[in-house]
Amino acid sequence: MSLADNTCIPCRGGVPPVPADRAQALLSELGRGWSLNQAGHLERLYTFKDFAQALSYVNKVGAVAEVEGHHPDLYLAWGKCKIEIWTHKINGLTESDFYMAAKADREFEVFRAAVS
Repeated sequence: MSLADNTCIPCRGGVPPVPADRAQALLSELGRGWSLNQAGHLERLYTFKDFAQALSYVNKVGAVAEVEGHHPDLYLAWGKCKIEIWTHKINGLTESDFYMAAKADREFEVFRAAVS
């Protein structure tokens, strides 16, 4: 089962972030392009052929986020979308953050296939 097949579990706070070694192991399971930024959040930049594709992707990821109850920060610009994911309630990473990242990658596959 891939990370994207897991269901995000809502965080109510009061739980510790995943340990650094577990975060690195989960990061290695994600597709290329994901990294931990200076704040310790998951981050990836996706590129598209134009603004319309980038906007369509943002809408698709937004719909998945609503279903999962797990909302990443999405930054939209012409031909690109940056996603930043962390669990706000604990200001750190949970396994669900990695699940959401994998789900974002899954949504991107439609765009990658259209370009190929």
